Amino acid sequence: MPDNPNPGQQLPETTALEVRHLTKFFGRRPREALERLTQGAGRDEVASLGTAAVIDADFDVRRGEIFVVMGLSGSGKSTLIRMLNGLVEPTDGTVTVMGEQITDVAPKRLRAVRRRRVSMVFQHFALLPHRTVRENAAYGLEIQGVPLAERRARADRILDRVGLGGWGDKMPAELSGGMQQRVGLARALASDTDILLMDEAFSALDPLIRREMQEQLVELQQELGKTIVFITHDLNEAMFLGDRIAVMRDGRIVQLGTAEEILTDPADDYVAQFVQDVDRARVLTAGNVMEAPRAVVTASAGPRAALRSMRDLQTSMVFVVGNGRRLLGVAHDRDVLRLVQRGERDLAGVISDDHPVVGVDEHLSELFGSAVESQLPLAVVDDQGRLLGAVPRVTLLAALGNVPTDTAEQAIIATPATIPVDVITATLHRTAAAEAAAADATPAPAAGERSPA
Repeated sequence: MPDNPNPGQQLPETTALEVRHLTKFFGRRPREALERLTQGAGRDEVASLGTAAVIDADFDVRRGEIFVVMGLSGSGKSTLIRMLNGLVEPTDGTVTVMGEQITDVAPKRLRAVRRRRVSMVFQHFALLPHRTVRENAAYGLEIQGVPLAERRARADRILDRVGLGGWGDKMPAELSGGMQQRVGLARALASDTDILLMDEAFSALDPLIRREMQEQLVELQQELGKTIVFITHDLNEAMFLGDRIAVMRDGRIVQLGTAEEILTDPADDYVAQFVQDVDRARVLTAGNVMEAPRAVVTASAGPRAALRSMRDLQTSMVFVVGNGRRLLGVAHDRDVLRLVQRGERDLAGVISDDHPVVGVDEHLSELFGSAVESQLPLAVVDDQGRLLGAVPRVTLLAALGNVPTDTAEQAIIATPATIPVDVITATLHRTAAAEAAAADATPAPAAGERSPA
């Protein structure tokens, strides 16, 4: 049999799972219920016929992402994940796995897809109690027909990766709950399938162990590049793990987006209420809340331009950037005023690098220390050191308190101006003549030479 019995089904190379109009109804007269659901009926309206577990789910999962399905108990998320590998047959709709449709295929073909494409990690570990840790981790490979020596070696390598090196000969009963869940994860990883389905995989663990497993899962995903569909009812877990999150209610997906999108722009009152208690500091990043700073000058602009900018914006500092907007540091009003009074034309001597700088992807929880230690706004830079924005304390506090802010460009008040406006203006006027005379005294370029910039 060919690898793909549906050769006309072509998915983009970036797509691992394609779900189209997936519905699951448990009960009598499913066709009648489906027709009413298609017309917009809700779960309660077809309750006399049975239970609409999942209603018209439609989404793609990209290769290499962690896609989280989040919802309260009874929202339909566990039924949904079981349709993704054919454990539950849908009433309507299709599921396509790595370009191969698995809906309405022969059982033998479905088993082949599961062995090669999809592994599952269950909430309650589902370990075989009479087999060792190594044998449990290698079970998927045994089903695939991998020779004994190879599957033992692969199982040991994966056990090392999940922190269970040296535990291969133990029995599951000798392990803690967190360690047993690691064995379940190792079994899924050892099978080396493209997709991991994880149904409430960490919900039975203690909070500290749960957090440790979440962090390890992110590390493993980054290392191995697996596509993961993760089911949870825990909002903070969803926000921590998910590249994208689908929020379910009464069988329907009511919002799909990134953690930041769901947190800052909930689709309805249900989602807004759902996310109101989330730890925003661990979800939002500097890039999400930064403002576009106007108190910025180039180093080549000179002291007078810097002083004028600080006077006009009523601030005591400016960010100084070089070529390509690379951040060089900050300059303060009193230092720049002295340069202007002395008639100097170079800012370099007063540019200070003693100011807080953060990366665009740093979470707000990582910014508190820098914000407390300095009165200056946090400069937000990319990997090349280019200035992207700034986060003043007031913006940081507003983001944590879920206070709406104006995202349009606005002045960033770093610290109040320490020099009165009239003093700066008088200094600029008084030194203007000297500046002009110095410019006139600059020798004209010889024929064929270029004028200085």
